[in-house]
Amino acid sequence: MPSKTKTFPLPKVVETPSRFRHPIGKFIIRRNSRCTACGLCADLCPYGVHPRYDHYGKSVRARSHKCIGLKCRENDFCCIDNCPEKALTVGVNPILETMGDYRWTSEMLIAHWDMAETGRLPVVDLEYELGQSGGGFDKMRFVPARRDDYLDLTDEEIDTSIVLNRRGDGRPEQVISIPCYGGGMSFGSTALSVMTGRARAAQHLNSLTCTGEGGYPSRLVPYADHVITQIATGLFGVSEKTIQYAPMVEFKYAQGAKPGLGGHLLGDKVTPEVAAMRETVVGNALFSPFPFHSVYSVEDHKKHVDWIHVVNPRALISVKVSTPTDVDMVAVGSYHAGANVIHLDGSYGGTGAAPDIAKKNIAMPIEYAIPKVHKFLCDEGVRDQICLIASGGIRNAMDVAKAIALGADGVVIGTAELVALECVRCGNCESGRGCARGIASTDSELGQMTTEEWSAQRIINMYAAWRRQWCEILRRYGLGSIRQLVGRTDLLVHLDYMSAQERSRFKAAPEHQVLI
Repeated sequence: MPSKTKTFPLPKVVETPSRFRHPIGKFIIRRNSRCTACGLCADLCPYGVHPRYDHYGKSVRARSHKCIGLKCRENDFCCIDNCPEKALTVGVNPILETMGDYRWTSEMLIAHWDMAETGRLPVVDLEYELGQSGGGFDKMRFVPARRDDYLDLTDEEIDTSIVLNRRGDGRPEQVISIPCYGGGMSFGSTALSVMTGRARAAQHLNSLTCTGEGGYPSRLVPYADHVITQIATGLFGVSEKTIQYAPMVEFKYAQGAKPGLGGHLLGDKVTPEVAAMRETVVGNALFSPFPFHSVYSVEDHKKHVDWIHVVNPRALISVKVSTPTDVDMVAVGSYHAGANVIHLDGSYGGTGAAPDIAKKNIAMPIEYAIPKVHKFLCDEGVRDQICLIASGGIRNAMDVAKAIALGADGVVIGTAELVALECVRCGNCESGRGCARGIASTDSELGQMTTEEWSAQRIINMYAAWRRQWCEILRRYGLGSIRQLVGRTDLLVHLDYMSAQERSRFKAAPEHQVLI
C-alpha cells in the first residue's frame, strides 16, 4: 500500500539541451552532397533528429544524438529509406571507442546526458543500467516479478521519500522526496556554478546536497535549508555560522575512495577565492589529514556530536565512514554516539581526483558493506532508529534500487550528478584547468561554461527519469513505497552464485521488466 508519509510535488521537467553545438550520441547521421534540402526527413522524423531548414533553404546538421540508429529501418518514417536522393547514411559513432571505462561505459554516459536533457528514459537503444566491470552491482539482477504482485498505482501515488531522523530525539524528521541526496564536492573541487546548481536542484527536489570540506560560499545561503555542512579533518571553512545554517552536519571521518589518505587539493586549484574561503595561501596545495586526531574512541566521537548539538540544536548528525572489515562496529558506535545518519562510503566512489591505487584496492565494496551493517544493526535492535545511507560507485537508478534492496535506506550521489552536467569522465578532476567541460574547475574562464540554472535543471531532469524507473520496479513487486524495498535481498540474485544455465536466464537485462 502507498505510504502515509507526507509527499512533496516533484519539480517540473524542462527540456535542457546540451551546452555544446554537437552533442555526442551513439549514432551519427551523415548527409552527402546529393541532398537538395527538400525537408522530407524533417517532416518524417518523430525524434527531432532533422531540424527544419533555415530561411536560405539550406540543410542544417542533424541532431545525431537523438537518432535511434539502424533500428529505425523497421519504421515507415525512416529517413534513410525515404530520402529521395539517398543522401543520408547512419552508423555507430566512432567516438564511443574513446569514451568511458568499465564502470561508466560510453552508452551509460550518453544515456545520462539524454535523461538530463529530457527528463525521460532514453528512446535510443542504450545500456544504461549495467556496466562492464565484471563485479559489484553489474553482477546483480532483480528476480523476475510475478504478475499477481503487480500494483496498479500511478507514479504520483508511489512514495519515494525517506526519513533521515528516526531517533525521536526532538530534532526534525527531515523527510526528503527521493532516496538520494548530493555528496560532498567542495568549493575548490568544482566550479561555483556547479555547486550552487546542485543546491538549487536539491531545493526543488526537496532533497539535500553537501558542501564538501571547502567551506560555505555565500551563494549557497539562499538554499541553506537543503545544504549539508561537512566537517572534515582539515576543518577548512568551518565556523559556527555555517554550522548554524545547516539542517544536517556531516562528519567525514573517511572516504571510501581513499581511506587512510585524507584529502588533497592541488595548488593550481587554490585560487584567491578558494584561498579566502579556506583561510590559506593562494597556490599552495592543501591536505586534510587522516584521521581526526581528536577522535580515537566512541566517547571522543560523542564529543563531536555534542559540539554540534550545542551550536545548532536542530541539526541532524551524519557520520561518513569508509568500509573497513569492522564497519559494522563503527556504525553501531556512531549510533551510540548520537548520530542520526550512518553514511557508508564504499571503494568504487570518488571522482578523477581520487587515486586509482586507493579506490580499487583498500575499502570494502559497498555491496558487501550494506548488508553487513544492516544485519548487525538489526541484531543490535537499533536498525529502526538509524538511517543507513550508502555511496561509492552508485551510478544509476538501478544501482540505487539494488543498494536499497541490500539494506540501505537511501544513497548519496556524486559522479552521476556531474555526468548529468556532461562530464566525460576524462579523469583530470584534480587539475585547475584540466576539466575540458568546466565542471571540476576553479578557473574563472572555464567555470563560466556552466550556469546555476542550467546545472540545476539538468540534475532535476536526471532524477525525474530515475524516479520513473524506481516507480516501475516498486509497482512490479507490489510495493507502494521505496521504504518497503529496504533489505529485500530476496528480490536480488548474484550471477556468480548461479549455475551457467541459471545465469543464461538473466542475460537479457533489465530483469525488472520481466513478469512471470
